[in-house]
Amino acid sequence: MKVAILSGSVYGAAEDVALHVQKILTDANLDVWYNPRASAEELLACAPDALLGVTSTTGMGELPDNLQPLYSVLHNTLPGALRGLPGGVIGLGDSSYGDTFCGGGEQLRELFAELGVREVQPMLRLDASETVTPETDAEPWLAQWVLALEK
Repeated sequence: MKVAILSGSVYGAAEDVALHVQKILTDANLDVWYNPRASAEELLACAPDALLGVTSTTGMGELPDNLQPLYSVLHNTLPGALRGLPGGVIGLGDSSYGDTFCGGGEQLRELFAELGVREVQPMLRLDASETVTPETDAEPWLAQWVLALEK
């Protein structure tokens, strides 16, 4: 199974989580495709069997700049090649921001739903006000996500 990881990061935390996830998935004998600056064409060309989004939140609950171009193209074209794929999202944020907590992750989650990607488990919300190790904090959720892919 080929898992494509999409990431959006401002200061690098989400990219660090994505790199950690890539290693764990590879160690679990999954084929992993990851490009933090991926275009829609590159994503579709890799022909993924599953999608995993890892993104931080910036501004007023928005996606980071590096993920905006891919998000926009996918949102505007809604490629059918991703319909029915299993997926999931790991959102990073800070709960002290209230309503915008993990807003970037929520946007990616909504995009996946519009694309027809099946959420195999609810989004993981990593709170910067509660953790300094989001990479390892994501591991239990990721283990469950991998099991859900196999169903």
